[in-house]
Amino acid sequence: MRIGFLGLGQMGTAIAANLLRTGNALTVWNRSAERAAPLVEQGAVLAANPRAAADKAAIVFSMLADDHAVESVLDGQDGLFQGLAQGALHVSLSTISIGLADRLVAGHAARDQRYLSAPVFGRPDVAAAAKLSIVVAGDPADMDHAAPLLSAIGQRVYRVGDKPSMANLVKLGGNFMICAAIEAMAEAMALVRKGGVDGQRFIEVMTGALFDVPVYRNYGAMIAEDRFVPAGFTAPLGFKDLRLAGEAAEAERVAMPLLGVMRDHLLETIARDGEAVDWSAIGRTLARRAGLD
Repeated sequence: MRIGFLGLGQMGTAIAANLLRTGNALTVWNRSAERAAPLVEQGAVLAANPRAAADKAAIVFSMLADDHAVESVLDGQDGLFQGLAQGALHVSLSTISIGLADRLVAGHAARDQRYLSAPVFGRPDVAAAAKLSIVVAGDPADMDHAAPLLSAIGQRVYRVGDKPSMANLVKLGGNFMICAAIEAMAEAMALVRKGGVDGQRFIEVMTGALFDVPVYRNYGAMIAEDRFVPAGFTAPLGFKDLRLAGEAAEAERVAMPLLGVMRDHLLETIARDGEAVDWSAIGRTLARRAGLD
């Protein structure tokens, strides 16, 4: 089977490498073509544009940063819509808005193409180890068709509904919860450090006694060590996801007061520390507010 892949950031490169290991033919595209070099060395073919990456592909995956990046690869003579064959499937792994997911369904259906939303949970190291958690929604037959490849890039696949944007809603809710955990750790860390307790020791106690899960272990260590570069998930991407969660909450008439607090802290973090830091650098922002740094 021929597979296309669009978007070779840290996550996309790791996922594409695992798809290549399935033995299927893989054609890749990235706006900066040099990012494809390691995959080409392993046997992938570099396409000149999204249309070429989709040519003759049964399934095309996309892993792009935001709505704008996804929309930029769709239309035009060199776009995905032009290259994807009738009956072929586009699987978006990106964290995008509910509105865009619904527009993708309509755009592909108008061209007799198929579409799934399948956003992922996991940082680049998790993607490289093929241990992502994948949330997928869409036509059950399409999910069955994509299942072997999704299993090749993740350790667990969760089916959450027959409307693709349902998967995006779950992803936004999940990222909100991750950021809430970061916020809670950052506030608590500032408190105990101000009282003279070592931050790393605090996280050791919390993960040993109460919160022995990767989110607390990994982000807790980063906050305790003030280690936010290189970023596994940048603060601007986190800010974008909270904005999208806020849009979804407004559309559904759901109050999410904590979201506004975290969004403001991320914005302050970006203003003070730049756009290259991990979103857990909220910890540094709250430490400053406590007079610790």
